[in-house]
Amino acid sequence: MLNIYHSLLIGASREKVYHAISSQPGLSAWWTPHTKTSAEAGSIARFSFGPDYFKEMKIVKLTPFEEVQWHCVAGAHEWIGTDISFHLLSGDKETLRKMHPEMEGQIEQLVYDSGTLLIFQHKGWDTYSPMFAECNYTWGQFLRSLKLLCETGKGKPWPHQHRL
Repeated sequence: MLNIYHSLLIGASREKVYHAISSQPGLSAWWTPHTKTSAEAGSIARFSFGPDYFKEMKIVKLTPFEEVQWHCVAGAHEWIGTDISFHLLSGDKETLRKMHPEMEGQIEQLVYDSGTLLIFQHKGWDTYSPMFAECNYTWGQFLRSLKLLCETGKGKPWPHQHRL
């Protein structure tokens, strides 16, 4: 199985980032404005991207301020059966530097004294494919949108994720 993996440093509290990845208003502001979720473990969240395309995720785990896990149950056939997780770690610059020296470039550019490290995984892809490649790139754009939302109050959700 193949995985998409991203990590990024967000200049915001874990609580703020958690709200953005677990609530309907948060998800609507950085991923797609057409989000429907009750944000309860075991429920199904629906993410629409236009009139004919959507993804549905079973919410597997919600650990406040630490972790969100989804299992894709509907959408493009390559997505079905995959798992998406968001793990949150917070700390001041020195703590983050000690825990994750590979993040030095992002830590140097952090305007704030502390931040939240988001570790994102989209696991369980069957094969490298054009869809895998496009999703890897686009997840990067959406995670940038999440960072913008948490740091500035305004994300770039679908269909604006690729615009500067």
